[in-house]
Amino acid sequence: MKLSEKMDRILQSPIRRFNKYAIEAAENGKKVYKLNIGQPDVETPQCFMDAVKKFDEKVVAYSESCGETELQDAVSEYFKKYGMDYGRDDIMVTSGGSEALNMTFTSILEPGDEVIIPEPFYTNYSTFVTAAGGVIVPLTTKAEEGYSYANKGLIEAAITDRTKAICCLSPGNPTGNVLSLEDMKLIADIAGERDLWIISDEVYREFVYDGRDVTSFGMLPDIADRLIIIDSVSKRFSACGARVGFLITKNRDMMEAATKLAQGRLCCPTIDQIGAAALYRLDKSYYDDARAEYESRRDAVYDELMKIPGIVCRKPGGSFYITAKLPIDDVEDFLMYMLTEFDDNGETVMFAPAEGFYATEGLGKDEIRIAYVLNKDDIRRSVELIRLGIERYKALRNGR
Repeated sequence: MKLSEKMDRILQSPIRRFNKYAIEAAENGKKVYKLNIGQPDVETPQCFMDAVKKFDEKVVAYSESCGETELQDAVSEYFKKYGMDYGRDDIMVTSGGSEALNMTFTSILEPGDEVIIPEPFYTNYSTFVTAAGGVIVPLTTKAEEGYSYANKGLIEAAITDRTKAICCLSPGNPTGNVLSLEDMKLIADIAGERDLWIISDEVYREFVYDGRDVTSFGMLPDIADRLIIIDSVSKRFSACGARVGFLITKNRDMMEAATKLAQGRLCCPTIDQIGAAALYRLDKSYYDDARAEYESRRDAVYDELMKIPGIVCRKPGGSFYITAKLPIDDVEDFLMYMLTEFDDNGETVMFAPAEGFYATEGLGKDEIRIAYVLNKDDIRRSVELIRLGIERYKALRNGR
């Protein structure tokens, strides 16, 4: 019995595959600070719980395949606050942003088609593109340049006759890179000239810092017919387990194709959609408070990282991730040391090695991604542990 060959090309998640060692460390009495996964400790707004508790139907019935109209309308009103006009017919509810991405790549790609994605990128892009039969063409970015990629020459050099889409994640995971509206216009112009889809993953939209404006490709009406926006309640509202996301587009052919897939999986969870609708009706102050909290965490993690001799890192402009180049040749080996050998006063730390965020072989071996999802005191202690761990690891490997 043989599995599909494409499954050999799909790798395990670098975010989750070291979890068993963290579990063993905890079972051995160590406290493990977990910076590897984007699961914030910020409380989910109470309105979600209240809406779920008020659900009083006698039967939890199937939802419509494209989503509950109550949620679609709430999302529509949310976008109007940013000057974007998306109605019910433009908004499909999905099981998290991940399903929206999966549906998108399945709908637009033929075997061998190419998708341009800046690297390092969210690891599951590789899973979804490969499962759809496509190929990722990476735009390689550098820590020394803040992982920027809005460069016409860089993007155009990656386009071939098999290119179907440019995929952007802003604010970025794992880098925290943020596209300005001018950056988006540059990418939109290229996509228009080359007749390409733009897939814009905007699940961290409000988390932009240092006075930056919230931006979206949806603010560019001229590209509406080639634009697919991916969205989610997971990060914006610290509701990762609700598994409610969105595929948003004004392209009727794309929405019809995605609807076929949505009907095949029947529907998304009805009750979670009711809770999500309440989240999208929150006052603007919620976003202001969340942004301020994550910005302060960003500052805390960056300040501590800068105490590590030899580190290469730019302060990110958004999301709640930071990627840094360590003075270590093999970060995966270093992580194993941290989880199996190291402790300081019974404490250690877990992060995500960055190699799995790259498509280009050999890149990222000396880089880590940190999700600054813990409170500031825990974040500072976590990065202190990384610094102490590097000192001991290098001394041990150098035989001192």
